[in-house]
Amino acid sequence: MPEQAPNPAVSGSVFHFSASRAGLVRRASRVLGGWVRGLGLAAVLGLAAVGAHAQQVLRVTAIPDESPTELARKFEPLGQYLQQELGMAVQWTPVTDYAAAVETLANRKVDLAWFGGFTFVQAQQRSQGKAVPLVQRQEDAQFRSVFITRAGSGIEALADLKGRTLAFGSQSSTSGHLMPRHYLLAQGINPDADLKRVSFSGAHDATIAAVASGKVDAGALNISVWEKFVAEGRVDANQVRVLYTTPAYHDYNWTVHADMPAELQDKIRQAFLKLDAAEPAGKAILELQRATRFIPTEAANYDGIRAAAQSAGLLR
Repeated sequence: MPEQAPNPAVSGSVFHFSASRAGLVRRASRVLGGWVRGLGLAAVLGLAAVGAHAQQVLRVTAIPDESPTELARKFEPLGQYLQQELGMAVQWTPVTDYAAAVETLANRKVDLAWFGGFTFVQAQQRSQGKAVPLVQRQEDAQFRSVFITRAGSGIEALADLKGRTLAFGSQSSTSGHLMPRHYLLAQGINPDADLKRVSFSGAHDATIAAVASGKVDAGALNISVWEKFVAEGRVDANQVRVLYTTPAYHDYNWTVHADMPAELQDKIRQAFLKLDAAEPAGKAILELQRATRFIPTEAANYDGIRAAAQSAGLLR
């Protein structure tokens, strides 16, 4: 299966999004409305305080692995925290798809990006090795994917997926496509040849919805999103269940471009490492990020992801 073609559809601020997601984005803007107005004033004050040659705004994006409203909600306190810690304005720059997130960092249209392991590898390739991972959640050092199905589907193991329908997330998703595909292939199951139909939902929450509604027989997704949906009662675990959990692998990270000044890279790294669940503000941010804490990471941690992508024919 070919790699998803880059489509760098990206907005410059929270107030400008692609027309194709106008309804969702209007709701995302309402989520962010109050703090963005405050951020605007802080940005004006911040720009006046920094030197003429210093970076004045930190532009941040994330792969759209959940809905725009959820991404906006998760970023709100983190954006405020980074602005305070770095002493500079922080601009949330949403993108329409995974490929756009890769392109915006590679082309230095954003400064900081939340990537999955696969999109990090793609960004490293696209930027000729200039994508630098700073931190990951502690959970990301031992991340997993799950395959889910409806109760009564008759699917009890991966082998039972043969002849059935399966939804992955985005084509560029590590936990929603690459690693589930990798573990299927490891068990002698070729999704493109052995399954009745393979589809791409575009996001982990959409995969859950596709399975729950009966549109597909099974789905593969990020274990963290699955556990969140179960904990929040957004999916009935008696009706939709996990049929397989993958072995662990390295996944998500916060990445910058190598051309960013080393001093700023270190300030960003230290800001994440300082987050402490024992403090109310830190706890709120970490809970939204579904993190125990952030830890340092390095490019070599994703060599296994690169190898899996090359083996599956998803990375040239």
